[in-house]
Amino acid sequence: MLSVAHLNQYYGGSHILRDVTFDVPTGKCTTLLGRNGVGKTTLLKCLMGLLAARSGEVRFGNANIAALPPYARASLGIGYVPQGRDIFPRLTVAENLQMGLATHKRGAGIPQFIFEMFPVLKDMLGRRGGDLSGGQQQQLAIGRALTLRPKLLILDEPTEGIQPSIIKDIERAIRKLTSGGEMAILLVEQYYDFAKSLADHYVVMARGEVVAQGDGANMDNDNVRALLAV
Repeated sequence: MLSVAHLNQYYGGSHILRDVTFDVPTGKCTTLLGRNGVGKTTLLKCLMGLLAARSGEVRFGNANIAALPPYARASLGIGYVPQGRDIFPRLTVAENLQMGLATHKRGAGIPQFIFEMFPVLKDMLGRRGGDLSGGQQQQLAIGRALTLRPKLLILDEPTEGIQPSIIKDIERAIRKLTSGGEMAILLVEQYYDFAKSLADHYVVMARGEVVAQGDGANMDNDNVRALLAV
């Protein structure tokens, strides 16, 4: 679904992303791990077109999308849930979800499966996003991305600051999304156990480059936890 090849990015004279190369296959969850400051969020911004990569390829399906703006990438079927959620606090839950329908024909409704996945959103449709708890806002942010019906869903640290019960809800949702075999998920995560429980494949970054990757089932044997230690 997504193929990243020899991606490089700089901030001033600092080489932030160094020849980053990995694949995100369809119907699988690929987890991207690394300590703070290794370039994970910068990488996601390059994948979404929020930041132009200095060099390298980003292929979505058969097309090189490295030069496309963010709205064009979303129209192709890439959903993005940024770190910090970035919901619209003054809009209601319903209005936040409707924002995700921007690429659909006028009159398109919110997909029912989102409410089946996150029932709390249906109960709070009229409540303002800023009045929700952190965990509920995270569910709203994921639901908003899913209204796009994406082929690829990118999640940037969805468990950050979230209570354990909602982490379990998010875990179940990710499993359900990949079980259909049609959606690819790129999950950026620091919580090792959460990442390991979902990973079909893993990628580890350090100092702006990929230092390890492999099958999720081998994360313990590959000593991935040690690569994340401070």
